[in-house]
Amino acid sequence: MWRCLYINSKKLQINDEITSKEVRTIGADGSQLGIMPIKDALNLAASQNLDLVKMVANANPAVCKIMDYGKYRFEQAKKDKEAKKNQHTIDIKEIRLSLNIDTHDFETKVNHALRFSKNGDKIKVSIRFKGREMGRSNIGLQVMDKFAKACGEFTNVEKTAKLDGRSMIMFLSSKNASSKTQSLSKECGKDAKNQNS
Repeated sequence: MWRCLYINSKKLQINDEITSKEVRTIGADGSQLGIMPIKDALNLAASQNLDLVKMVANANPAVCKIMDYGKYRFEQAKKDKEAKKNQHTIDIKEIRLSLNIDTHDFETKVNHALRFSKNGDKIKVSIRFKGREMGRSNIGLQVMDKFAKACGEFTNVEKTAKLDGRSMIMFLSSKNASSKTQSLSKECGKDAKNQNS
């Protein structure tokens, strides 16, 4: 029976699935055991109640490691879960404006944008033109500019307002998110310098 398991998008073969005649074997403790026939490597793994796992398939000979494969899978799944937890997904929140929006509604929409930007979300600002409003796209641009200025303290204009069919769309991004990204890249740069020195 041919059994393939994917870990970190890498296809690993274990024990009898390994078809190579000779393999470079690594012990359970990480020591190099040298090149040996597959039968000897399998017997060595079996004598320790462990699995022989093909780690590097395209090497000649293939590199195999003696390990507890179940434990390895568990640790890899744990690492993947931890990596996913540390990722921050950026959502796109939409705010709809109108050509004749009143002051109170405008301020409410600005407050919504503030809340979204605090979460690090991108903001899609749109105006939908109805009927004859299409001839007043310049007023739409003024409303968009006014909104961008009102949100300027906590957002950046990522894409300026553009007409797309019957809608005008503009994208804003959080200043907090961009400053976090910059500080992370600075930290990564420092770490790289420290490692190189």
